[in-house]
Amino acid sequence: MEEVERYKHLNKYLKENFGERTLKICIDGGFTCPNRDGSKGFGGCIFCSEKGSGEHIKIADSITKQVKNYFKSYKAERANKFIVYFQNFTNTYDTVENLKLKYDSALVDTRIIGLQIGTRPDCINESVVKLLKSYTNKYYVCVELGLQTSNEETGKLINRCYSNEDFTKAVALLNKYNIDVVSHIMVGLPNETMEDIKQTINFINAHNIQGLKIHSCYVVKNTGLEKMYREGKYVPLELDEYFKYCAYILTHINPNIVIHRISGDAPKDLLVAPDWNSHKKWIMNGLDKYLKENNLYQGMYFEK
Repeated sequence: MEEVERYKHLNKYLKENFGERTLKICIDGGFTCPNRDGSKGFGGCIFCSEKGSGEHIKIADSITKQVKNYFKSYKAERANKFIVYFQNFTNTYDTVENLKLKYDSALVDTRIIGLQIGTRPDCINESVVKLLKSYTNKYYVCVELGLQTSNEETGKLINRCYSNEDFTKAVALLNKYNIDVVSHIMVGLPNETMEDIKQTINFINAHNIQGLKIHSCYVVKNTGLEKMYREGKYVPLELDEYFKYCAYILTHINPNIVIHRISGDAPKDLLVAPDWNSHKKWIMNGLDKYLKENNLYQGMYFEK
């Protein structure tokens, strides 16, 4: 008997859309963020590591070399199609001319069929979106937008330095040019409760987005969140609590949205807390078990 798919998995979605297994090549584009360089703030979001959550990326001399090094590695033998993923920091935070140079320098192999860009909603404008649209004749293009929460007070606390309105405007622009949008949300942010999660999911469902990344809030070294944790001002969620939050999100989110991930991957050498975050299989298998035991599946409580 075939196992019921409890939510829309990214791997299956990519295989259905591109005909076979499709993998991502994570790229460090050498960007920064407006809440790091002083244009809007300093220090970045309080949970963000010094490398902008890009510790797993081995930075080479250039973007092109990062891609070529990937194709020389064993990883390239696991698939025939790949999506270049500009991941850490804000990958639309530059002039359009420089952005084009950076994106072009990654698209250097015929096996690359897609371009995925991680960014902030306040760094999306029509000129940037037109540039991204120009790649769609040849490539699948997708933009990831950090939201984290719809609670504006939490937004200030985590130092994200953009508003819900910025998110809404960015999604509308990307919708206008038919570019897929993936939203990031975080579970377990300081002072947040299930009510905040409910409001965030209602906010997400009010937008036309195609994908969702669910991140667990974890503490890494040398961050504002670590300071709060050491001072007893922040207590991370327990794993069983995380399952309950994720289950709520999945059962109330639009059933057509592809779930790109259900937990953040903390760098083990930097992780302070919670310990369970370093055990990806615990999280994946545990959530699957929780959904199965409670007969839960994506969108079962979704209301338009």
